[in-house]
Amino acid sequence: MAGWQWDDTLFSGAALYYQRGRLPYAPGLADVLAEALRPDGLGRLVDVGCGPGTVGLSLAHLFREIVGVDPDGGMIDEARRRAAEAGVTAKARWVRIRAEDLPAALGTFTVATFGQSFHWMDRDLVAPTVRDMLRPGGALVHISDLKTERRTVDGLPHPAVPYAAMDELVRHYLGPVRRAGRGVLPHGTPGGEAEVLTRAGFSGPQRHVVPGGRPLERTPDDVAAWLFSMSSSAPHLFGARREDFEADLRRLLWEASPSGLFSERLPSTEVFIWWSGPHRAS
Repeated sequence: MAGWQWDDTLFSGAALYYQRGRLPYAPGLADVLAEALRPDGLGRLVDVGCGPGTVGLSLAHLFREIVGVDPDGGMIDEARRRAAEAGVTAKARWVRIRAEDLPAALGTFTVATFGQSFHWMDRDLVAPTVRDMLRPGGALVHISDLKTERRTVDGLPHPAVPYAAMDELVRHYLGPVRRAGRGVLPHGTPGGEAEVLTRAGFSGPQRHVVPGGRPLERTPDDVAAWLFSMSSSAPHLFGARREDFEADLRRLLWEASPSGLFSERLPSTEVFIWWSGPHRAS
């Protein structure tokens, strides 16, 4: 991400919108990881770039302790709240630090997870650091929506979420180049995770796809929350024009679906498991 530097406003104000706005990972993700990793319930999980605890809390039953790290204070507060709501406060720890500041005396772990967060980091610094934090035979798990699938609303009762029109509205308010904190990302975030992790000494990967496709019903509040949960349209970016933007957004959504309901399909989830030692057979 040449020319861009991380700053602490990247997801400022977005944490409160995550649970409502972001689409969940596909059901069955925890089962797939349990089968692949075979945890004994005694290990430790570190969730790097944990956000509001989405991945860590979904896997808490598989580990003795989960540790989530994230640089955004709002995300850490929301993770703590959700851990209390789920009744797992005693086994969950939330630490406000950047991944670049690891290992931060957090100890060793059996599994490290990155849920759509690795691309925001100095990956060639973070990857070998995390590898050194893993016990022999430990695993790094990279989790994301499956980007290559086409999800239509054919056969569903409501119109699709008008993502293209929403993107155009954001560009009208924030400019044509994608915003990210105090900077911009003219070329988006990087890919090539496999090369980075191979350089860091990981072996693998094992790839799993957890199928989605379940129909979802979304309201304008859900859709607005999705938009405000994104770094490129986080609430602070609109400044004094926030109310004007939201009024235009609500108008756009009403015109797209006068019933106030949208249909969507749950994305599939793509998982890559990398091992800190020699490659393990599937």
